[in-house]
Amino acid sequence: MTNPLQFIQQVRAEVSKVTWPTRREVFLTTGMVFVLAALTALFFSLVDLGIRSGLAAVLGLFG
Repeated sequence: MTNPLQFIQQVRAEVSKVTWPTRREVFLTTGMVFVLAALTALFFSLVDLGIRSGLAAVLGLFG
């Protein structure tokens, strides 16, 4: 077990090794996440619409 001072020094040493993304990289990846989330929402909305229409058609035949 290390003392708190050693722990803080080790944490600072590890944080200094981190390669932080640039502002441009952050904006690009954030934009990609929003675009892919929108495309996924659109896809599942269309699948839901198709299933709902198919189920309504099947129920309309028997009801």
